[in-house]
Amino acid sequence: MSAEAKVRNYILENYLFTDDQAALNSTDSFLDKGVLDSTGILEVIYFLEDEFRIKIADEEMIPENLDSVNNIIAFIDQKSH
Repeated sequence: MSAEAKVRNYILENYLFTDDQAALNSTDSFLDKGVLDSTGILEVIYFLEDEFRIKIADEEMIPENLDSVNNIIAFIDQKSH
């Protein structure tokens, strides 16, 4: 399973309570769409750290890195290199 599929499925299952891929566009802002709040973002960070074996520093916890599936995938790619 690709990193994008893992992230999408995690968000869909845990926050939108569906497996319908159409329920979330990869460019959708989690905050603007009301998908995640600050607690949800922290849970996503824990998921990413565990799933992708990365460490996310406090200063990296910004919307540019974490506020959409596409942002998260770009961030994971950056952290993995």
